[in-house]
Amino acid sequence: MIIRLVSAALVAGFLAAVVATGLQFALTSPLILKAEVFEAQAGKQASLSSPFAHLIVPAHGDAHGHGEGGAAEAWQPAPGLERMAYTGLATLVGGVGYALLLGAVMLALKRVPSPETGLAFGLAGFLTVALAPAMGLPPELPGMASAELGVRQAWWVMTVAATGLGLYLIAVRRVPLTIAGGLVLIVAPHLAGAPLVVDSDSKLPAALAAQFAARSLGISLVFWAVIGLAYGWAWNLFADKAVSGGRSHA
Repeated sequence: MIIRLVSAALVAGFLAAVVATGLQFALTSPLILKAEVFEAQAGKQASLSSPFAHLIVPAHGDAHGHGEGGAAEAWQPAPGLERMAYTGLATLVGGVGYALLLGAVMLALKRVPSPETGLAFGLAGFLTVALAPAMGLPPELPGMASAELGVRQAWWVMTVAATGLGLYLIAVRRVPLTIAGGLVLIVAPHLAGAPLVVDSDSKLPAALAAQFAARSLGISLVFWAVIGLAYGWAWNLFADKAVSGGRSHA
């Protein structure tokens, strides 16, 4: 059972990563590059606005950009092929991880994995992990103002947990009391409010940010749908191979 779970997750995660990575390169990567241009221009304008900007050195670094003890700057992948490769690798790791989680949830709820069941659970995963948090913290481009990372992460975790439990109470339990409780759980994080930065001097066009958020959510929807469909298909595929292998040894 564990081998079958992992094998199906590897297949589903790989297929979803291939599709999502292609969509990212075509739809969201160009927007990120545009945003980085705005970010660089804003930084240059801020430096030119101060006559002493060339004298400013990071608090824990020297004039060559090294930290204490000669440590180098934080590493980042180089633009181009290297950056694309690391983006695809991160998507692959996330896809396999989400597929494992999706399969474990289906088995825990005693649902037999199939393409139809996988698609339903994949859409639930999209609602839980992507859409619900994005209603308070939409996907961000470089240069956009945001609240402190720890606060945003805490709100994201709270929203995902509340939404997942709420969907379980609504879709699985299906009792009036649990449905009402599920709705309350889903709405509660948004009533509490996501951590936002109101005052911002970002020069990033609002239309660009809105386009990026919409495209990111669209890609995430496809990503989760492919994970669910592919997991259900791969689960049955490995079952058929096991049966045929057993017959060949008989």
